[in-house]
Amino acid sequence: MPEHASEKFIDELRADSNIVEVISDYVQLKKQGRNYLGLCPFHNEKSPSFSVSPDKQIFRCFGCGKGGNVITFIMEVEGVPFYEAIRILADKSGIALPQGMATSKQQSLSEEAQAILDANEWLAKLYHHLIKHTKEGSVGYQYLKDRGITDEIMDAFQLGYAPDVENFTASFLEKKGFHPQTMVKAGLLSHQKDHIYKDRFRGRVIFPIRNHQGKTVAFGGRILNQGEPKYLNSPETEIFHKGKIFFNFDLARNHIRKQGEAILFEGYLDVISAYQAGIKNGVATLGTSLTESQARLMRRYVDTVIICYDADRAGIEATNKAAKILQNVGCYVKIAKLKQGMDPDDYIKEYGNESFKNHVIDASVTYMSFYLDYLKKDYNLQVESDQMQYVEKALDEIAKLPKPFERDHYLKELEMNFHISMDTLHQEIDIRRRKFDKQKDNQETPRHTNIRHNPMVEKVYPAFQNAERRLIALMIKNRNIAERVQDEIGGSFLITEHQVIVTYLYAYYEEGHEPDISRFIEYLPESDLKNIIANIAMIAIPDDVSDQEIIDYINAVKQEHTKKNELQVLEKEQKEAEKQNNPILAAQIAMKILNIKKEWKLN
Repeated sequence: MPEHASEKFIDELRADSNIVEVISDYVQLKKQGRNYLGLCPFHNEKSPSFSVSPDKQIFRCFGCGKGGNVITFIMEVEGVPFYEAIRILADKSGIALPQGMATSKQQSLSEEAQAILDANEWLAKLYHHLIKHTKEGSVGYQYLKDRGITDEIMDAFQLGYAPDVENFTASFLEKKGFHPQTMVKAGLLSHQKDHIYKDRFRGRVIFPIRNHQGKTVAFGGRILNQGEPKYLNSPETEIFHKGKIFFNFDLARNHIRKQGEAILFEGYLDVISAYQAGIKNGVATLGTSLTESQARLMRRYVDTVIICYDADRAGIEATNKAAKILQNVGCYVKIAKLKQGMDPDDYIKEYGNESFKNHVIDASVTYMSFYLDYLKKDYNLQVESDQMQYVEKALDEIAKLPKPFERDHYLKELEMNFHISMDTLHQEIDIRRRKFDKQKDNQETPRHTNIRHNPMVEKVYPAFQNAERRLIALMIKNRNIAERVQDEIGGSFLITEHQVIVTYLYAYYEEGHEPDISRFIEYLPESDLKNIIANIAMIAIPDDVSDQEIIDYINAVKQEHTKKNELQVLEKEQKEAEKQNNPILAAQIAMKILNIKKEWKLN
């Protein structure tokens, strides 16, 4: 534990940090019994296997095995060391850090990455100050005003302006002590001949790009004078990966969670205009197509995504591509339909906030409705042969819908538009669904087993290992049981990790700590041990466990210990028989060893 983080402060912080609330900032959780369930943020999955226990203040993933307490979670999900996780938690809880820790200069980033982050933070403040309060920034301010952006929204998004002066930013960064080569890597400066550095974003309105913690990790810049490109983004760095974050995710995240849906836009100004119109759950990709990584991030927070891209051919193509990616990660996708040739920003300016909300966002159609329209672009539906090809394609997609009433809804549209009987359409759907089922059967688990993996089903352990796990689960709940086990078997558990855990548990109690699984997890030094103990702590143990049950567990461990000793003796005897060139005796001993291992379920 870091020297600046006192044990008392850590205990208070952990007690004030509700693990369900903290994890809900990163994962969409749904109550299931006494626990909460969601998609694991540490590995890719479509079915939830990530469980959070508010009673025990711990989490555990049944899929990848990660587990721990609220501090462990922040360390893992943010990729930061212990002290930085403490800082993040303290900030979330509004708790002031101890003086020593608050002034600690230790960093979780490399020196170069921290320099880029610091430079971005300085420039975000500078550019915003310039656009709001200086003559140099007035051209940028007027541009935003002409686009209908208010001062309040400029402040919320920290919009700024980089003066059209070649060395303004370079001079500012040099005075702050930043190395110019590092600033070139950050995309803030460009390197000319003779060690001359020029401002890369000069003459542009600046859109700070923040990570989910609200830290500026990059910039987007929109040029105001003649020149290309129209929009310029920071290059990728250690702190900025454009395929993994969204524009405005830090401001939109809580709104996404509360409203149960996210709106995906194409551009910065679309997000900003929608935000100003009262639609605050919007995000945008960063000048590129939606990536699978971004889609998985979205799915962790929400089930439903509304895509609101430009209503031109490129926007429609991008909509279809993004929808398929979102569907593949398990999102329910809807499509907002704009008037032909318009983008969201244009629509809001022409028709107003309420119309955009009521007639575009709230009137979003299902992906299937969108797709059936999208398909029409490839066919001349006045020609009979094209009609038949279109219907064939449409049926291929409709057949994939899982619910019969959904299929019927779209089949009725085909019946009405193309005068094909429902009986015929149903026959075609049945043919396709039988084909899908056959393909699915061929992709299933091999025929020699009918057991399919379910990450939420607890792994079946050998009897002795299960006894050890249940004993440990009891020991972390009850100091008296731990002392009893210590007296009877000490550290003589057969699983090596269990030996290490109980050794730490005995020490934990000897230091005067009370039973507290979340605190004990912090006591353990290694992440593997934290994962194991979080796994064990999720075992449902009744409060009124009988004395006989405890005796049975202890005896099961003792008996297996005896078997282990017997096995070791037999293995020595087998080696000795082989040395004595006595193959018959060696084979007899080998059979005994085999039988013990079978009984022990180690084979």
